[in-house]
Amino acid sequence: MDVKQDDIRGKIRGHDYRAEISTDLPFRKWLYSWLFDPKIEFNYQKEVENWIALLIVVNLMALLFEQVPQIHEPHALLFHVFDIFSVIVFSIEYLMRLYVAPEDEEFNSDNKKGLAYLRYMKSPFAIVDFFSVAPFYLQAFLPVDLRMLRFLRLLRILKIFRILIPAYQQFVIANKGRTFRQKMHALVFPSEYGGSLQGLFDTFIVVWVIISVVSVVLESVTAIEYILHIQFIIVDAIAVGIFTMEYCMRLYCCVEEPGFESAVTGRFKQAKSSSSVIDFLAILPFFLEIILHHLMDLRFLRVFRLMRLLKLTRYTGATATLTKVIAREMPVLGASAFIMLLLVILTASLGYLFEHDAQPEKFDNIPQSIYWAVITLASVGYGDISPVTAGGRIMTIFLALLGIGIFAIPAALLSSAFTDQLRIERETLTNALYEMLSDGIISEEEAEIINLEAKRLHLSEEDVNRLIDKARKERELKDDVSVLPLHKIAATSEHAVEHYRILISQIRMLGIMTDRERFELVAIKNSRLSAQELDLWRQIQNNESESSSS
Repeated sequence: MDVKQDDIRGKIRGHDYRAEISTDLPFRKWLYSWLFDPKIEFNYQKEVENWIALLIVVNLMALLFEQVPQIHEPHALLFHVFDIFSVIVFSIEYLMRLYVAPEDEEFNSDNKKGLAYLRYMKSPFAIVDFFSVAPFYLQAFLPVDLRMLRFLRLLRILKIFRILIPAYQQFVIANKGRTFRQKMHALVFPSEYGGSLQGLFDTFIVVWVIISVVSVVLESVTAIEYILHIQFIIVDAIAVGIFTMEYCMRLYCCVEEPGFESAVTGRFKQAKSSSSVIDFLAILPFFLEIILHHLMDLRFLRVFRLMRLLKLTRYTGATATLTKVIAREMPVLGASAFIMLLLVILTASLGYLFEHDAQPEKFDNIPQSIYWAVITLASVGYGDISPVTAGGRIMTIFLALLGIGIFAIPAALLSSAFTDQLRIERETLTNALYEMLSDGIISEEEAEIINLEAKRLHLSEEDVNRLIDKARKERELKDDVSVLPLHKIAATSEHAVEHYRILISQIRMLGIMTDRERFELVAIKNSRLSAQELDLWRQIQNNESESSSS
């Protein structure tokens, strides 16, 4: 089996080694290939777009905060410096894209350099790029008040369409002929039809989760809440609208997921899943406060908006792995929790026994002593409650030392089980690689599966390469029938025939490499071979001699 290992690794990393960018290219073509060519998977095109997108988002936030005098006026210089930095970056991007326009097939179909520059400048993206920096230069060089043009900086947000439009076009092509519900499913659930647009949708939700949680945290600061009260209300309303839309979309199209096909029970099953419950609780406080605010004070529910942070668990594979670990080790964890409960009650009872007479206000009863027992066994010991009698202190010493080991059991169990679960899942990936390498080729679909699994398991490129090497060696070992035990060889007719062929070949080689007469003399003299075995030996060698002579 001839497996081109570099090609396999190239597919898994998302590119083909045969498409390496040559350093002998002209500078302009080399620059375009490295930074802007979307057809070359392993260049820096996606990184450039992602950093530009991040800068656009930060610019939008800066524009919003500029409308708050209490924030903008004390930090006007900082806002101005950031605006200059953004303009420099966007200007460099615009000039570089203009410079490499002749290398882009979209603008240079007839190989005319001058027309390529003109076509690029007339393109929608180039116009947006130009007007996103134009207000700065107009204000800098024209002696007129152009503050009214500052709203043009909002056009910078349109630069994000440079990422969205190609992703949308790819999404449309991949979902051609599919129903609306199937398209929505491809957008909100990971699948082969989602493409990069599904990843952008997830990123959009993650960004709004972070914005929402940060606003909830800052809202608790009185000085900030006083300044940004209206902004916090608007952000919360937008966040709830986005999360509500996502929740409804998932309920609507979940019937396209395997195991959720039923229109009613499938959606009910989706609604009671842990991720959907978290999504529901993330938006519930907002609606309860609107509906019931005239009946009771529900402002305390606002703190539960922080549960939106749990939505991020959907976007990390480590959470799913930890859930499996907890479910698998639940009996052991339950036994450990039971022992800790017994130890806490015993400690609280002994504390009450020794300290009640000396400190009746602190050890008034056993339930009140439980607080002291927990912080003692956990080796925290805040010092607000501590024994004063000799018996109580001696008991505390022993129980505190015992608590170090008892309370460490769950952490050790989870750590060990988590490592073991990761090992199991990586072995599963190795087995999948083992099967994929059976034909010596890893298809694009198989490469995509490996990429998703590597991302979920947080495997680096080097880790994936090591798994490939391991799977390849195991596959080669399987192909070498001679190293298998005889009972395994005999269990498969193909292996048995192959092993028999190898043995016959070795007997022939032995006849060529040894002295036949001396071999037969020793075999007869020492009775090491039976007459039948010796006849078979002679027949094989005679046939080999006849084949050689002919």
